[in-house]
Amino acid sequence: MMAHHGWPTAEGIEQLLREALAPTRLEVIDESAAHAGHAGANGLGHGTHFRVRIAAPALAGLPRVAAHRLVYDALRPAFAAGLHALALEVLPA
Repeated sequence: MMAHHGWPTAEGIEQLLREALAPTRLEVIDESAAHAGHAGANGLGHGTHFRVRIAAPALAGLPRVAAHRLVYDALRPAFAAGLHALALEVLPA
């Protein structure tokens, strides 16, 4: 889950989401380098800002807020480890 600096990785985020939500489609992109120098960035250029595109039966038909809550709940360990921002796109299952 953690990179060698202790920050979340795309692979770790993907693993958490696969275990919690069994997605049919999942894309995790580390966008941290684009946020270097921004409040909450770690100065290392990775592990703080991610974009997630996900489709999962568990999210199908849920209101947007409820679907986002399930994803954020699954990623609590990543936020505890330094994930600062998440751009989330819930796709049709």
